[in-house]
Amino acid sequence: MRKNRFGAIAAMAAVAALTLTACGGSDNAGDEGGDKVRIGIKFDQPGLGFQDGSSYTGFDVDVAKYVANELGYSEDKIEFVSAPSANRETLLETNQVDMIFATYTINDKRKERVAFAGPYFIAGQDLLVRADDSSITGKDSLNGKKLCSVTGSTSAENVKKDVPGVSLVEQQGYADCLGLLETGSIDAITTDDIILAGLAATSANKGKFKVVGNPFSEEPYGVGLNKTNDKCESINTAIKKMIDSGEWQKALDKNTEGTGYKASDLNPPTKFEACS
Repeated sequence: MRKNRFGAIAAMAAVAALTLTACGGSDNAGDEGGDKVRIGIKFDQPGLGFQDGSSYTGFDVDVAKYVANELGYSEDKIEFVSAPSANRETLLETNQVDMIFATYTINDKRKERVAFAGPYFIAGQDLLVRADDSSITGKDSLNGKKLCSVTGSTSAENVKKDVPGVSLVEQQGYADCLGLLETGSIDAITTDDIILAGLAATSANKGKFKVVGNPFSEEPYGVGLNKTNDKCESINTAIKKMIDSGEWQKALDKNTEGTGYKASDLNPPTKFEACS
């Protein structure tokens, strides 16, 4: 009898242990899933979305954190995911991320596949020059100058159409263009103004370059969403609150400090995407 009783107690203890393990596993799954938000950002754009070890910095990141907090996700509940330009629509369509803050220009072609909230910023194509260069005041003063952009970008080609006398130089990345600009091998770099400001604001580049501040396009940066999302209105409300509170301007100033950059008169945005 005694042996049977001990056997029964051991069996009950084993069942209890299994039950506790199962409960623990369930709790962990919940921690990793339902109470977290996955946000796509750029990992390689200083001043906008930049990964440094386990930390993430930049204007896009600051706006994303603010919006996430307004949606009920504290910073420790955010999982940042790399969202290169070519992958953004797929990441949203396949629900690998919940939203994207990654210099994501709102346009009709993209709206065929994804939805947008925002915009939270209106960028414009501009020029980056050496800090002591006063000869370039806009794209019309690029005649006879050497202009750098990255391979595959349409930015430099857009300038060439209007200023046939400009010489185009293509590099693999903006860091390569910056090296050429610093040594005087080229005269200017072109892409969206806030991207240029972010590059110029890094500790290695501070004081060396300046954004001309004469943008010649409009690029509304939106929050990318899956078409089935139900967060668009809440995101727009959060962006407006960030702007009205002054936190938007603080984030912009912090991430472009030392570049002389001033956002265009289109900022901060006042009109947001209609949520459907």
